[in-house]
Amino acid sequence: MIAVQLYTVRDQLQEPSRIADVLIRLREIGYRAVEVAGLAPNTVAHFGKMLKQAGLIACAAHVSLNRVKGDLERVVAECHEWGCEYVVIPSLPDDYRSREGYNRFATEAVELADRLHSHGLQLAYHNHAFELERYGEQTGLEAVLGGASDGAIQAEFDTYWLQYGGVDPADWIRRFKHRVPLVHLKDMVIDRGHPVDAEVGEGNMNWLHILDACREAGTRWLVVEQDAPRRDPMESVAISHANLTKLIDAVGWES
Repeated sequence: MIAVQLYTVRDQLQEPSRIADVLIRLREIGYRAVEVAGLAPNTVAHFGKMLKQAGLIACAAHVSLNRVKGDLERVVAECHEWGCEYVVIPSLPDDYRSREGYNRFATEAVELADRLHSHGLQLAYHNHAFELERYGEQTGLEAVLGGASDGAIQAEFDTYWLQYGGVDPADWIRRFKHRVPLVHLKDMVIDRGHPVDAEVGEGNMNWLHILDACREAGTRWLVVEQDAPRRDPMESVAISHANLTKLIDAVGWES
């Protein structure tokens, strides 16, 4: 249930000789799964073997839209090797960030999801705050998720960026119930008047409310992430894991 986004510890993953130790440490902290992102090209070939040696699985992989469109067979092969079930588009290129662009992506997502589904994989989209810009009565994120017919694209909601964008993360998770298999968890603190991300449970977000919504929505993976930890990244993911474990117990969610 609890996974960690490797982007949080990306700086420690650039040297192939360090990856095994990083993965083993994540397993010692208590994580059982990772979401793949931030790997250097020269580390990809041996990553699956190192995952297995550390006793971890990969629940999902972040893959750019351009790569999914242009290199799908290799993406599928990597995901199969790592055991990923979800291919997640982490963001959209700038030329998609308009009313027309979001609608175009929603159409493209149907075809991409069909191609991935034929290989036993599902397509998901990870939001930031920019998708919450409104175009008339609809936000960009609503266009993406509502425009993909039959729920072809799943949501990986990022709780911090939803809050940053001015909406209630729990409300959105409930709204797209059964289409939110993965949720990114990072907290929000105010530092000298500005919001910054923080370890789960160390900030101002209503985690009992959010986790209860995840449970109701059938979320499978709670993915700890920080874009810019202010502590050592490994210390940050350890704090988040410990706090999240307690919060899960508090909402009565049996893992």
